[in-house]
Amino acid sequence: MTDATDDAAPADRAARNAELIERFWADLFRRDFAAVGAWFTPDGNYRDVPAPEEGAFGPAEVAARLRLGLEPLAGYEHVPGWSVTAQGDTVVTEHREHWTWDTGDEVVLPFVSIHQFDEDGKVTRWWDYWDLGTLMNAAPASWVERIMVGYK
Repeated sequence: MTDATDDAAPADRAARNAELIERFWADLFRRDFAAVGAWFTPDGNYRDVPAPEEGAFGPAEVAARLRLGLEPLAGYEHVPGWSVTAQGDTVVTEHREHWTWDTGDEVVLPFVSIHQFDEDGKVTRWWDYWDLGTLMNAAPASWVERIMVGYK
């Protein structure tokens, strides 16, 4: 017997992946980093495109990378009003995140995120495109230092 997802028409796969991305984002905005990591295949890649390195690979690295940047935030919210486009195994999300630090500094950071899913609904690629200057102009020096030390 064949798995139903193997025979799914591209439109059905796209609809499934659009539903999966809603659950993915819900896990992230709850800051359940282990749950977000669990979405990834063992070699799945999460990358902040403006950052100089290739990002994180696999569930544990993805969870650790997210924890590094998002855990110290006093507030982390998804700004209502976003756009999701899905085609086949690729989902593109345009959204904004409101970050607040315990210093009172804050930023609304616009993103375009590309996710690719495998046939089992696991993430093989998540690349975030955002403006480094917008973040660095808003972030307190203590947070920037933490990030720089953690990336090494």
